Amino acid sequence: MADTALTEQAGNVTDTSTTTSKVEPTSLQDFDVVESISQELEQVSAIYQMVIEFFVGYSFQIIGALLIMLVGILVAGKVSKIVERLCLKKKLDVTLSSFIASTIKIIIVVLIGIIALGKLGISVTPFVAAIGALSLGAGLAMQGLLANYAAGLNIIITRPFIVGDTIEVQRVTGLVKKVQLAYTMLIDEDGTEITIPNRHIVGEIIHNSYSNMLAEISIGIAYSEDAPRAILIIMQALAKVEELQDIQMPLDEEGVPKTEQKLQVGIGSFGASSVNLSVRAWLPTSKFHQLRFKLNAAIYSALNENNVKIPFPQHEVRMLND
Repeated sequence: MADTALTEQAGNVTDTSTTTSKVEPTSLQDFDVVESISQELEQVSAIYQMVIEFFVGYSFQIIGALLIMLVGILVAGKVSKIVERLCLKKKLDVTLSSFIASTIKIIIVVLIGIIALGKLGISVTPFVAAIGALSLGAGLAMQGLLANYAAGLNIIITRPFIVGDTIEVQRVTGLVKKVQLAYTMLIDEDGTEITIPNRHIVGEIIHNSYSNMLAEISIGIAYSEDAPRAILIIMQALAKVEELQDIQMPLDEEGVPKTEQKLQVGIGSFGASSVNLSVRAWLPTSKFHQLRFKLNAAIYSALNENNVKIPFPQHEVRMLND
């Protein structure tokens, strides 16, 4: 009986050891994962708590700052419109009026933004310093663009020319179509648009002939012809051109034409084979070449009809005997 009991106890011990050996101990990696998850949960909880405390402590300041910004933007828009209407009422240039109104709106919005940041308890001194540094870098990087804007503002204020004038600058001639802060656009009779950066206009010599251009035509007659008679024939022929009668000469501030010389005909020079007559006529820029060709045809036909000789270059050679 004793031997049987010992045998049973030994079997129980063996089963217990076998059962115990089947349970694997937890690895270190499992402990690291659990610990990292716990740390992340703690961080999320801390951030959540901080956000709650921030909104609880600064909710009224945030609402006040938002209201200040909203009201400031509305006020800036209203003031900008009032200033623009006032400038237009004083007959300022449209581009200048828009620029002044936009500048005032930006200034008001910036001031309101500074007030709103102060309402939140944020110091604006670092922001002002950063804006100053950025403005300096941006200014150095955009010197050409800023120079164009400054020159455009100068053109709008001083008004050396306006839309519709004919100007010649940088060896380019055209009718002013548009004046912007950055550039001025010209257009010629062929419809070609010419864009000139404003910094290439300010400080340069500008020829402004308003809505007209001067056409200079030269034609030679023989020395045997009566020059005064030929001049009279040309004047009578050009008087029949209707477009010349409708040309409006520019007026000064008192409403007096700046020049009365719409058409001039006279002896321009003396050539080797001819007396050169000169014709000076003001023609609208929009159809300058069209009318210039018409004047040439009228002059040529009138001289031929009245038998006025137009010589060609020639040389006289004399042979001397020994």
